[in-house]
Amino acid sequence: MSDSTESKGYYFQRLSKKNLNDLDILYHSVYNKSQAEDYFFKKYDTAYTGVEYTGFFAYNDDHLPIAFYGVIPCFIRYDDRLFLAAQSADTMTHPKYRYKGLFVQLANLTYGVCEEDGVSIIFGFPNQNALHGFLSKLKWQMTETMHCFIIPVGIIPLGGIAKRLPFLSNSVKKYQQQVLKEYLVQQNGIENSVFKDGFAGVNRNAHYLNYKTYQETQVIKIGESLLWIKIDNDLIIGDIKCTEEDFDETMYKLHKLAARLGLKSIHFHTSHQTTLAGLFAQRYNAIPSFHVLFKDTGVNIELDKIKFTFADVDTF
Repeated sequence: MSDSTESKGYYFQRLSKKNLNDLDILYHSVYNKSQAEDYFFKKYDTAYTGVEYTGFFAYNDDHLPIAFYGVIPCFIRYDDRLFLAAQSADTMTHPKYRYKGLFVQLANLTYGVCEEDGVSIIFGFPNQNALHGFLSKLKWQMTETMHCFIIPVGIIPLGGIAKRLPFLSNSVKKYQQQVLKEYLVQQNGIENSVFKDGFAGVNRNAHYLNYKTYQETQVIKIGESLLWIKIDNDLIIGDIKCTEEDFDETMYKLHKLAARLGLKSIHFHTSHQTTLAGLFAQRYNAIPSFHVLFKDTGVNIELDKIKFTFADVDTF
């Protein structure tokens, strides 16, 4: 497939090192804010899989980026076999160019490249706005809606104060990191908890965990439990390595830690049928979370056996 094609007055070009900065330009046009300087560079540098910069831009006649669709290659471990997979990630269209079919065209160009590169499984977690397009226009299939558990901490969040008073932001971050110091473990992430339940999932080997450092996440230890977390206004759990016997004590101490950190609540997202889903559901209310969708690529596996936690979502 060519890295550049034309259609209806627009032209399409594959994501590459040369045009990577256009992601920052488009992101700012769509969301009126910016990501960290090297965020997209790290996010789409998936060379460890043998495939990288997998996505397409649409440009207008003035050579300005007006839309983008990209996926992130990774590996799915299924019955002790590794499948080259890709997660549907960023979809952006400039407000002036919406409802022109660009999303579908860019997606299909990207899927074509995936097929050429040997990607066996494409999965994603589209938001409510994008769900209809994935199901009806791109013919994806949904296997489940993940559970979300939100545990209130019940304090005035320091993160919210820092956003209203930006000059306090650095002080808040320094304070939080000082509190976390005694809990931190020097590793990039933790193994996928779904494997112990007999499910398939994202293969989080050392290469993958090193890649995931494009997001600011940390691993903490509470007792004998390891938790992969991200801190915003809330304490967001990506995954947990914990025995059932230690779960209550771990969550009790995590709740106290979140209060010390000045965080509003604790969040966790997980697929159904996992041990962690059961442990949380016995103690906290579950609300609908991410829709889990797959693009049919003809691979002969049971897609509903592939499970996820929030650590597997590109925004964690």
